[in-house]
Amino acid sequence: MKTLYIECNMGAAGDMLLASLAELTGNVKECEDMLNSLGIPGVTYTFEQSVKCGITGTHARVTVLGVEEDEDLHGHHEDHHHEHSHDGHVHSHEDHHHDHAPSREELENDFGHEHDHGHHHDHGEHSHDDHAHEEHGHHHHHTHMSDIENIINGLDVSDKVRKDALAVYGLIAEAESRAHGKPVTDIHFHEVGTMDAVADITGVCALLEKLAPDNIIVSPLATGYGQVRCAHGILPVPAPATAAIIEGIPAYGGDVEGELLTPTGAALLKHFADSFGPRPVMAIEKTGYGMGRKDFAKANMLRTFIGSSDGEGDKVTEMRFNVDDMTGEEIGFATGVLMEQGALDVFTTPVGMKKNRPGILFTVLVKPEDKEKFARLIFEHTTTIGIRYCDMDRYRLARRGEKVMTKFGEVRVKVTEGFGVTKAKPEYDDVAGIAGGSTSGGEA
Repeated sequence: MKTLYIECNMGAAGDMLLASLAELTGNVKECEDMLNSLGIPGVTYTFEQSVKCGITGTHARVTVLGVEEDEDLHGHHEDHHHEHSHDGHVHSHEDHHHDHAPSREELENDFGHEHDHGHHHDHGEHSHDDHAHEEHGHHHHHTHMSDIENIINGLDVSDKVRKDALAVYGLIAEAESRAHGKPVTDIHFHEVGTMDAVADITGVCALLEKLAPDNIIVSPLATGYGQVRCAHGILPVPAPATAAIIEGIPAYGGDVEGELLTPTGAALLKHFADSFGPRPVMAIEKTGYGMGRKDFAKANMLRTFIGSSDGEGDKVTEMRFNVDDMTGEEIGFATGVLMEQGALDVFTTPVGMKKNRPGILFTVLVKPEDKEKFARLIFEHTTTIGIRYCDMDRYRLARRGEKVMTKFGEVRVKVTEGFGVTKAKPEYDDVAGIAGGSTSGGEA
């Protein structure tokens, strides 16, 4: 199975992800040409060689109408002008925006725009501070999520890339909404930063589509620690919006004082990661190095690995509880809610309980980082007053979807493989749909 591992020992930002993924393709110049053909208004992508602590990698530079946001301002949020110096990381996370909904610029900045973790997240780059913006001589106009949607929907990208990019932006807007106490519809982004952010997010989505990994695993996220100064005052690291995005994700402060993880980087990883944890056993085919702008005692880079793993091993939490006072309808409803909320599986087993009562044993499989979320859901939607759980390892076959044209029409097929075994099975819904059509008088 084709596995992508993303190592975030120095945090993550959009530009660093872009550069690292471009290296994995084996042809950085081809990636540059492909990204420049996406049709993002006024945006130009340039990949440049960069050296950090003696290691050679690639730096992604995104310009909007020929201007690259001032790296010293990377203040994601308009107002942040942050200058956290992060050790050089001047990241101004959107969140810092406080009070301003993330400016697009900020978002873009976040995007890593140069995550320079030390990455100087150039949030200043996008100097989201209205002030900062003016200093740059840019008078940015605010744009809302609906404007972002119009921009992305107008790009020359596949439906998958479009859907992924909008989902990532949605995570950022939702986090900003929580951080600033405003509805998502009131969150606004700065115009220049917006295009930069669109470039980072859409670019990463397009490169992941090109690489087409079967499984994406991300290391625990280094956020940096300490405080950062912005136009509105001093904020803790990680900034509020970033903290909201990484809820439920393994993360740690690390030993770099400053902001290492941008909201954009966090949102991209949260959207695409199948799981978080250490690098699995895999035959590495290619390694990519995405560099930030700043120099630190530690190499300011994000590293990615792509290769093959025989099947897939990961962690899972099994949650179990018994009930003897729920109706069949209530059990079915609770099962549906848990699955809709992201449970890996939910199944029930008839059991005999105390006082000779027949009951039901629920077994719910979830990702380890989601067990508290599901504990709340279980207590809310069932009558149980206690849950047993245990964390365990599991093996599973790698999965991918294919489409096969038959004389009855197109059918989706689920293919699983690993450990020397390959299995294929048509999707039930497609088969049922064809069968239903034939029984209703259609020509088979």
